[in-house]
Amino acid sequence: MIRTMRSHPLRLLPGDDLRRALETLARERFPDGAFVVCGIGSLADPRLRLAGAEAAVCFPGDHEILALSGTVTPQGAHLHMGVASATGELRGGHVVNGNTVRTTVELLLVEATGWRLRRQHDPVTGFPELQVRPPGG
Repeated sequence: MIRTMRSHPLRLLPGDDLRRALETLARERFPDGAFVVCGIGSLADPRLRLAGAEAAVCFPGDHEILALSGTVTPQGAHLHMGVASATGELRGGHVVNGNTVRTTVELLLVEATGWRLRRQHDPVTGFPELQVRPPGG
């Protein structure tokens, strides 16, 4: 089976919740899931869950998104992001709900046609992990 990729550039608007908007788009436009290949923009008071942490941390003030990538499926998103403060301080971690777009977020999503991306509980990690299957699989 020949598999192709379709790209979908998009922009989130001021006030949008980054993760919620991407999860909504995945349910509406990408029934088989998509990859977030890149993203830039700005956030007000970003929230990230740092590696190994249970809870998210809020970083007060305006921040620029330097990098954003991950996957979105109908069951949810797994996104990592790096942001910089107005003083250039860098932070990175898992994107949680509550990341409000300040001016814009520009994204490129790629749909891998011929594959189904799903999230399923993994008993080893304890998290809903990505499952990649051919259609009907």
